[in-house]
Amino acid sequence: MQLIGKAGKAAAIAAIAALALTACGRAETPTTGGTAGGEAFPKDSSIGVALPQKTSENWVLAEKLFNDGLTSAGFKADVQFANGGVSEQQNQISAMITKGAKVIIVGAIDGAQLGTQLKQAKDAGATVIAYDRLLLNTENVDYYVAYDNFKVGELQGQALLDGLKAKKPSGPYNIELFAGSPDDANAAVFFNGAMSVLKPKIDDGTLKVLSGQTSFEQAVTQGWETENAQRRADTLLTGSYSNATLDGVLSPNDALARAVLTSVKAAGQPTPVITGQDSEVESVKSIMAGEQYSTINKDTRKLVEHAITMVKDLQAGKTPEINDDKSYDNKVKIVPAYLLEPVIVTAANVKTAYTDDPILGPITK
Repeated sequence: MQLIGKAGKAAAIAAIAALALTACGRAETPTTGGTAGGEAFPKDSSIGVALPQKTSENWVLAEKLFNDGLTSAGFKADVQFANGGVSEQQNQISAMITKGAKVIIVGAIDGAQLGTQLKQAKDAGATVIAYDRLLLNTENVDYYVAYDNFKVGELQGQALLDGLKAKKPSGPYNIELFAGSPDDANAAVFFNGAMSVLKPKIDDGTLKVLSGQTSFEQAVTQGWETENAQRRADTLLTGSYSNATLDGVLSPNDALARAVLTSVKAAGQPTPVITGQDSEVESVKSIMAGEQYSTINKDTRKLVEHAITMVKDLQAGKTPEINDDKSYDNKVKIVPAYLLEPVIVTAANVKTAYTDDPILGPITK
């Protein structure tokens, strides 16, 4: 599936680092090790979890999983959503520090705007773990736990190619590109992972982007808001597809994929091959119905579980396990990371991909 070698991948990761402080990448070969473990702290200590807005089902699930998992482990869970924006998240982290949190897990709204609060956390002796989204431009982050987000993009790009070929054996194919919010450190990583697969096909004419909008800056969806994606899709279809068919769409997540499909249907276009991510219920149903082509299974339960395992290790004075200590450059330091493997899901494996999922398992039987 990978169309670039080590040198090409290193260049791609370097390019990501240059995109508006959205630095992040992926390792070619996992490594082990990490920063030194700290002193043990009491088992009933407060653990802060700062989450962003509720923009996907997985964030809502994470709230419950963190509350249940930390509480059952004997910690005092302080889990907060910052639906009011960056300033609210800043205030929440400051409050967690004041309450004496020993570990603060941060799923950032904007990973570049928490520097003051993270320094306060470190000055107070807390360990900081970036969750799902890298914390940028600061030395005051100890660990990063996430799915391999560059690979997520690669899987999405390859799924788009595979879906197009299955629908029509040979190109050219007309496609459009959508990306996530520019203040989310993952958005450029997803996009660049996908473009590592798609750009060679754009360059050789197999894929045609009729709008001409092929850069991350042109493809972004502010705030991951579905209405923003649908509005842009309406504009693209009106401007570039009045006399052409849209064959495929790179969508970075399920919610935006459904928004684009709504626009496509309203325009009277046939259903394009469209990617997604997050395994949201409605999108999994859509895949089964032959509409959305693919999603990515990033099991939130496993991600939260490993974050809590890190907390337990820290509480015991142990060094948390990592498997990547080279790739995640936040512009100030390389952040030791533990990466989980994402899984592509299409109609071909949708009935087996979620067998142990309590929500999606019954739906896909």
